[in-house]
Amino acid sequence: MQSLSGVGLVLGALFFAAALTPTLIPRSYLTQGALAGGCFAIGYGAGVLWRWLWHYLELPEPSSRLRSVTNAFLAVACLVVVIVYLWRAAEWQNSIRAVMNMEPVETAHPLKTCAIALMTFFALLILARLFALVTHFLSTQIRRVIPRKIANVLGVLIATLLFWSIASNFLIRTAFRALDSSFREWDALIEPERAQPTAPGKTGSTASLVRWKELGRTGRRFVASGPTAAQIGAFTGRPAHDPVRVYVGLRGADTPRARARLALEELKRQGGFARSTLIVITPTGTGWIDPAAMDSVEYLLDGDVASVAVQYSYLNSPLSLLFQPEYGAEAARVLFAEIYGYWTTLPRDARPKLYLHGLSLGAKNSEQSAELFETIGDPITGALWSGPPFASRIWRWVTENRNPGSPAWLPQFRDGRFVRFMNQNGSTVPADAPWGAMRVVYLQYASDAIVLFDYRDAYRPPAWMNAPRGPDVSPQLRWYPVVTMLQLALDMAVANGTPMGFGHVYAPEHYIDAWVAVADIHHWSPDALARLKDHLGRAARKASANTGHDNSYDDRGG
Repeated sequence: MQSLSGVGLVLGALFFAAALTPTLIPRSYLTQGALAGGCFAIGYGAGVLWRWLWHYLELPEPSSRLRSVTNAFLAVACLVVVIVYLWRAAEWQNSIRAVMNMEPVETAHPLKTCAIALMTFFALLILARLFALVTHFLSTQIRRVIPRKIANVLGVLIATLLFWSIASNFLIRTAFRALDSSFREWDALIEPERAQPTAPGKTGSTASLVRWKELGRTGRRFVASGPTAAQIGAFTGRPAHDPVRVYVGLRGADTPRARARLALEELKRQGGFARSTLIVITPTGTGWIDPAAMDSVEYLLDGDVASVAVQYSYLNSPLSLLFQPEYGAEAARVLFAEIYGYWTTLPRDARPKLYLHGLSLGAKNSEQSAELFETIGDPITGALWSGPPFASRIWRWVTENRNPGSPAWLPQFRDGRFVRFMNQNGSTVPADAPWGAMRVVYLQYASDAIVLFDYRDAYRPPAWMNAPRGPDVSPQLRWYPVVTMLQLALDMAVANGTPMGFGHVYAPEHYIDAWVAVADIHHWSPDALARLKDHLGRAARKASANTGHDNSYDDRGG
């Protein structure tokens, strides 16, 4: 193998060291090593490019003695930096764990981290040199018929197209088909311990328009779980209803519109429009619906609530967003159109309040389901969107146009009549501040990289890093060009691995505060709300720790 670039090694070492610093989510030595190796490769590539550009511009070269002394000094300095940063890595990871109430780690496993980083670096280096060889070969062949510099440019362009075509059309699509097939088979599995509902009013029963086998794994879990009227009544001491839960899986019909119409008919069959509240849910990529969200509102409204959802993908949210971004938006739009179209035909004083809800990719697609001009004459009652991805259009616009002085991780928008943001500590808008005709709440955590990631973080510090920072963000977090963006990208991939109430794992107690604000709930005392938060919080954390099949939190991250 060719000798390595000295400038590249220096910059690579600095990038490696920066990758060890904390961001939003704690890392294992495996993820830390892969990240550090990738950053080392990027820094090394920048150094190689710098040397090439220096030669290409024919700038004066320093003397060999000066170059040797400078390289030796920089090598020692970088080695010291890397050692110091490796030594402090455990401290930095513990600064994240402390704000999430996690047990500290004794070591960041520096030797394992370095070993994985080296493997990652050399794998990327081999790939880069293969690209260089292909480029050189193509340029040499083209140079026979056209001038050298033009041939070099064409060689780079053709090699780029060739590598991109192989990666996107073969490797990525093959992996996509394999993953799609795997998720489809997993979704079709019938859990032996989950019995088909016998009550005729339940989705998937023998009386239902939706077949039990066609609901899919997440659909069966959704309709078969949740609190009953007896459980709600026993907790509140008030009469309660059995909540209506309607779900249509991908196997329920051939097209999104057909599935939406099936959901509407099943909702009518179960009397969903006779309830006081109707919630149109857009699930995550796999079709998962967060029990923390739905159990909370069903208790708060004494079970007098109906909810309806339609599955649009088998893949989890990141994969669905990459490969099927239009599927979720289309399914959300047609479901809302069917439900809203029927809802508007009902007398205004005899129809339920209509809300939208979605988590993660579901929040993004739910945002797109209701167009302003379609509903301006007869608006819905409100929406609760939790963990909205950074690409969510309405969320992005509201956040960027927040009131001056309000933090990016918990914005205030104008007078708070239309939209409010909430986190673990509620909203910065006073609870008694007046609302408008429609209420929208975004529930988000400052440690949720899926919400706060931005490609522009590669070249400028994000606004949410400014003081004051969120309560669940490490005070030792610092911004580094390029590296911080890659760290946050990795944080997105592991954002569901945090304790409940941090990262992308939203807790029932925070959903309760959000639903109280959105649904204008007043018949619960502060003490009763505190008891409900404790009851649902303990139940959710116990369920999350359960690794059995009968766990409604198993598909979190879908």
